[in-house]
Amino acid sequence: MQTSTGERLKEERVRLGLSQAALGEIGGVRKQAQLNYEKGERNPDSTYLSAIAKFGADIQYIVTGIRSAESLSPDEQELINLFRQAPLAVKAAALAALNAGNAASDSITVSGSGNRVAGRDYNENNK
Repeated sequence: MQTSTGERLKEERVRLGLSQAALGEIGGVRKQAQLNYEKGERNPDSTYLSAIAKFGADIQYIVTGIRSAESLSPDEQELINLFRQAPLAVKAAALAALNAGNAASDSITVSGSGNRVAGRDYNENNK
């Protein structure tokens, strides 16, 4: 289910532990404007978004629904960094392990720039 910008803004406000009035004040707007943003009746402007970003709101998430790397915990960031550096076989195994028990996932797609799969080099037979 896709969430709206207003719903994501409210989610960020709750994550930060703020009331509507408090986040509105940080963003330079009144509580009613904050309420209208969260209800999707109005969209916040860049001045508001910039101000709440300085307080820790994930603006990328609010606008796009995709969490920014800055909002990841240190262990999540480490996992991503290690995953990006891993050979394709390790990526496939990691995804398989993480998807274990997830009935909604039928297949795993692995991509990357590494040229090793299951310990064998693609170019091994082209010597």
